[in-house]
Amino acid sequence: MPRPFDVTAVEKKWQARWFDEGTYEVDNDDAREHFYALCMYPYPSGSAHQGHIRNYTFGDLVVRYQTMRGKAVLSPFGFDSFGLPAENAAIKAGSHPRVFTEARMAELKSSVLRLGAVFDWRREVYSHDPKYMKWAQAIFLAFFEAGLAYRAEAPVNWCPGCATVLANEQVLADGTCERSGDLVQRRNLEQWFFKITDYAEELLHDVDALEWPERVKTMQRNWIGRSEGVEFDLPLEVDRGRALRVFTTRPDTGFGVTYAVVAPEHPMLDVLVTDDERAAVTRLVERATQTSELERTASSDAGSGLEKRGAFTGSFVVNPFTQESVPVYVADYVLGNYGTGAIMAVPAEDERDFAFAKAHGLKIVRTIEPPEGFTEGAYSGEGAHINSGFLNGLDVASAKAAATTFLEEHANGVTKVNYRLRDWLVSRQRFWGCPIPIVYCDVHGIVPVPVEQLPVVAPDDVVMDKSGQSPLATHEGFRNTTCPVCGEPARRETDTMDTFTDSSWYFLRYADPFSEDKAFDPVQAAKWMPVDQYIGGIEHAILHLLYARFYVKALIDIGWAPGLEREPFRRLFTQGMIRLDGSKMSKSKGNLVAPEGYFDTVGADALRLFHLFVGPPADDVDWTNQTDEVIDGCARFLDRVYRLSHYDECFFHDQKNAEDDEVLREVHRTILKVTEGLERWSYNTAVAALMELLNTLSKWARRPEGAHRATLDDSLDLLLRLLAPMAPHLTAEMWEERHPGERGVHASAWPEADPAMVTRASVVMVVQIDAKVRARLDVPPEISEADATRVALAAPEIVATLGGATPQRVVARPPRLVNIIP
Repeated sequence: MPRPFDVTAVEKKWQARWFDEGTYEVDNDDAREHFYALCMYPYPSGSAHQGHIRNYTFGDLVVRYQTMRGKAVLSPFGFDSFGLPAENAAIKAGSHPRVFTEARMAELKSSVLRLGAVFDWRREVYSHDPKYMKWAQAIFLAFFEAGLAYRAEAPVNWCPGCATVLANEQVLADGTCERSGDLVQRRNLEQWFFKITDYAEELLHDVDALEWPERVKTMQRNWIGRSEGVEFDLPLEVDRGRALRVFTTRPDTGFGVTYAVVAPEHPMLDVLVTDDERAAVTRLVERATQTSELERTASSDAGSGLEKRGAFTGSFVVNPFTQESVPVYVADYVLGNYGTGAIMAVPAEDERDFAFAKAHGLKIVRTIEPPEGFTEGAYSGEGAHINSGFLNGLDVASAKAAATTFLEEHANGVTKVNYRLRDWLVSRQRFWGCPIPIVYCDVHGIVPVPVEQLPVVAPDDVVMDKSGQSPLATHEGFRNTTCPVCGEPARRETDTMDTFTDSSWYFLRYADPFSEDKAFDPVQAAKWMPVDQYIGGIEHAILHLLYARFYVKALIDIGWAPGLEREPFRRLFTQGMIRLDGSKMSKSKGNLVAPEGYFDTVGADALRLFHLFVGPPADDVDWTNQTDEVIDGCARFLDRVYRLSHYDECFFHDQKNAEDDEVLREVHRTILKVTEGLERWSYNTAVAALMELLNTLSKWARRPEGAHRATLDDSLDLLLRLLAPMAPHLTAEMWEERHPGERGVHASAWPEADPAMVTRASVVMVVQIDAKVRARLDVPPEISEADATRVALAAPEIVATLGGATPQRVVARPPRLVNIIP
């Protein structure tokens, strides 16, 4: 059946009007209640795919819905336009990253506009804009001045495919780069870091109060990784004046220490290794340097080749609890930058230590009585201590306290808190990123570029290759400069900043993109911050969200953002991903389904409605052969709305009757259902409620006796207002036809249900016997559980079926269901 209206013409008309008239532009001083709705700004990889469409459909619904609720909604847009993918694509294509990036930006912006998503385009931000770069570099310098940015040599994750350093969070659990898939190596390089560890405790504490998905909060907590324990000495057997410093969270198991382990990076390793063991240790250290930290720690369970991942150093240390000598091993599962880089090993109480001890034939001493029936393996639960001298008989908590006191008195023990979180490595050896604004002078050392000389912009005439050296390092015109202090020849820093620095504060620039003398005016930013609703993918649960939280806290502390709350995102929603052939839809995998074909046929409204209807927004969606059928079904629903709005096949009567009143009651019940669905991110149930309402209105208005015309008009207007945030083009068109010269549907108020119209005189209660329906009874909606049971058992159909038998059990769920178990 042909569409009853020209979908393309209608959608283009309204998209142009919203854009040209700046319908969704808001001023910072708008008197209405402020609401900041924000979709994570995208990396411009090209035109939108269905993952983008899903994200921006959800975001646009929030914007339109909250606007109809009477709020001034800030809805900005921009591009995370720096990054390795653009540089690698430019190398492959033989073009400049800027040319490649800006072409992709235009494609994505076009797709978003065709979706009908609305934004305040005056506030558009993109990270390679020199105006934005200036303030990104100024923030770096402010962090440097405050001691939050520093340079140090450290072992880093090196991706040979991307030819750059990766943060720990960018290395997958199998030790490969999240982008290129290459196996990540370990190298020692001079790098720039941000001291995010100074904020570890606050980042951990503050996550509890956030209105975020619990799994995201758990991922943040686990990445920060707080551990309370004791740091103490294990004296060397051959030289009691020297000691191996270890950290443990379980000092109560000290009597079970049968060996110690140091990291391959440990500074005492050369001292510990004897000549007889040096060859084996050297081989292990070399292997460890080619393995990422994530791979080293993720594969430290039993069955992971632990016999090959550890080597005896030849040295022994003394267990202070037993005064016995225990061997010292080196193993790659211990990290040099966590704790002291050395651990005491208690194989009877730790699965990894147990497996390692078994692999290397080491002694195992149980120090906690396991429960009855426990036979083999490590046991770390509660129980009385055994084989533990003065700790025998104590529970875990009491033994921890006593053991800590002992270590403080006999082994230089100190209580300590350690974190898994490491300082943020921000150096990248690439061209397409924001240059680090630092100069190196032989006289004055590290010298910040003066703020008045910002931004430092990379030249365009660089040779981009994968040699492993920053392309900027070979550009004499960029590299050679003068010292801002003395004017003597100096060298410019040739690394660029991690692109996550750009996405850690863009939301503040959105709030005030108009200031030219500062990154943002904190007074203006405070009018919108924190973001009321942040929307994005679960893949950002650690990287972006943690860094952005750190940035805001740090900016407040250095005086750049007084008056702002210390958390940037009040509420977070992580939408499910779109999968095609079992994999997440993405440009890098080449498994995309572009929206343009749907825009040109069924239209943006139908595609939007599909993404809202297909399932709970947080769930993943598989794009299958049946998907087009569902999208076509959404288009047919919109066609039916159009036809009913034009009274196709409708009949009318003059006097309003009880059936008309009941239909209007159903409309008000739908208002409640849809409002609840939008508030609770249950968009699929909201769409389903509107589909049910359309069925009700259609049957009512097209029956021979017809409908009351004014009641139908009121019902249609309410339907259009409820549908407006979901299908904005059609509803705007229908509203303009029905109310010429009046304000548009999106400028109207969100419908409020009349409590008096929502109450039902009765509802149908289903009565089952052994889960089979035996009766349907009209009951009051407020019927109690006891009355529901009584009425059900008294129903003639139920009495006849039971035949006088007394049920074993009756489960009543008033007012909808009673299930009788005979």
